[in-house]
Amino acid sequence: MRAVFFTAALCALPLTLSSCGYHVSGHAGVLPKTIKTIAIPPLTNLTARYKLNELLTADLAREFISRTRYQIVADSNEADAILTGGVINFMSYPTVFDPVSGRASGVQVIVYLQLNLVNRRTGEVLFSRPNMDVRERYEISVDPKAYFDESGPAMVRLSRDVARSVVSAILENF
Repeated sequence: MRAVFFTAALCALPLTLSSCGYHVSGHAGVLPKTIKTIAIPPLTNLTARYKLNELLTADLAREFISRTRYQIVADSNEADAILTGGVINFMSYPTVFDPVSGRASGVQVIVYLQLNLVNRRTGEVLFSRPNMDVRERYEISVDPKAYFDESGPAMVRLSRDVARSVVSAILENF
């Protein structure tokens, strides 16, 4: 009985000591170790969409603070890296129409962004998305009494999604 237990334990030992290769995401550490602070100046806005750039800038900073060890600073001269960019195009168009009134009841929004994370000391580009497109859909009430402009909350959702995907891409070097 003892020999069987010893043999089973001996056979199981290599299996328990071997690694499956699985790693938790977000710990890749692809940015240089010298990067400790990141500045995110206000993104530019080349579109007619009001305050979308301000919303994106705030959400990017919030996402970096909540998910990373990097400190966000206001002054670009004090930062190790600088995330710059802007909203370069904004398009929205109806996707669903109410069959009774013929009015639009669904809208698709597409926002094109340009983003770069640069090492301030060396000028090395650490992350670049020259033509990032992001999409968001929202509905429009066809009843004038129940109308609520859903475009504002849709831009908030879009901005948060952009911040999550940009920070994830920077952390994982995608």
